[in-house]
Amino acid sequence: MMTRLQTSLIYLILVIAALLTIYPLLFALFNSFMTDAESVSYPPNLLPNRLNWENYKEVILNIPVVTFVFNSFIVSTAIMVGQLIIASLSAYAFAYLKFRGKTVLFTLFLSTMMIPWEVTMIPNYLTIRSWDWIDTYQGLIVPFLATAFGTFLLRQFFLQLPNELFEAAKIDGCSHLRSFFSLVLPLSRPALAALGVYSFLNHWNMYLWPLLITNTVDMRTVQIGVSMLKSEESASWNLVFAGVVVVLLPTLALLVLGLNQLVSGITKGAVKG
Repeated sequence: MMTRLQTSLIYLILVIAALLTIYPLLFALFNSFMTDAESVSYPPNLLPNRLNWENYKEVILNIPVVTFVFNSFIVSTAIMVGQLIIASLSAYAFAYLKFRGKTVLFTLFLSTMMIPWEVTMIPNYLTIRSWDWIDTYQGLIVPFLATAFGTFLLRQFFLQLPNELFEAAKIDGCSHLRSFFSLVLPLSRPALAALGVYSFLNHWNMYLWPLLITNTVDMRTVQIGVSMLKSEESASWNLVFAGVVVVLLPTLALLVLGLNQLVSGITKGAVKG
């Protein structure tokens, strides 16, 4: 059993780790309320002298933040829904259906996780351009609808479900489609929520692909929009940080709401192979 000193030491380490983790967020928040002079002063100020809300107003006036947030929300939500549908169906097939070469096919499917995104980016871009999908929602969404990670996560979770339920359903004449909708999906809400939160956050923060295939301001996403606050000649870092805070708010809210499901789904899906 751990002594009180050991327990206190562990908590102290955890507190320090938490502070180091949250420091960039606090730094961005505090700088978003500073004036131009305060944000570039040396040594840097830790706290603003007063809450300068004009920074947020100026961000909204300088760039179409609402348009960027709307675009990111549409793209991230569409990718999340698409991944949930495709990954859950493929995970059910790999978990419960019997067909020749299933193990080999699943291994090949998982091997795609080891291919860096940069390797497939140019072929994807050429495909999107040949379909005339540059500067469109479908160009931002379609390349990310299938995910090997999501299929693996859900398959691992599905394998933990009690076999007795499926045997009883089969005796009652339940088809695979009915078992999928009536048994698997209701029992797999933690894993589905985990994949949904992970997918939404991951694609909300996507930068390189939207930068590559969008040309007009009306199709830009939030990550590209924030970079518009900084030019080559100069940068008002207080405005940049205000834009960063605006971009972070939706993701932080989603993360707080779905954190328990995210941790629960990932840990439960990693138990059984």
